[in-house]
Amino acid sequence: MDFINLSLGSLSRLMAAPAGAEGSPGSTLFSFLPLVAIIAIFYFLILRPQNKKQKETQKMLSALKKGDRVVTIGGVHGVIQSVKESTVIVKVDDNAKLEFNRSAIASVSSQAKEEDGEGDKKEEKKD
Repeated sequence: MDFINLSLGSLSRLMAAPAGAEGSPGSTLFSFLPLVAIIAIFYFLILRPQNKKQKETQKMLSALKKGDRVVTIGGVHGVIQSVKESTVIVKVDDNAKLEFNRSAIASVSSQAKEEDGEGDKKEEKKD
């Protein structure tokens, strides 16, 4: 019986709350501080750059116009022949035209008309 009483007594002492931890407002604040820090780091390292990149991509897709040199997500290079509401027609070769969704455009490299004109002027200046 003494063994049982001894173990129950030590069990009740182990389960007792530690001294000074009875609802001090500072300790709850410090316990949530790492969680708040993790959320802030997650926002600044992942969410904010992703939203910024998405806005830039949306702006680029809405500014597509005839004559832009583009690269699709599949790696097809060409010049935009015409722009529709949700699609663009890309001229790949002299006789080859392909129609893509706007979302399939990965990047706009430059304008074809301006690039050809500026390239000739630069070559003339160098000679």
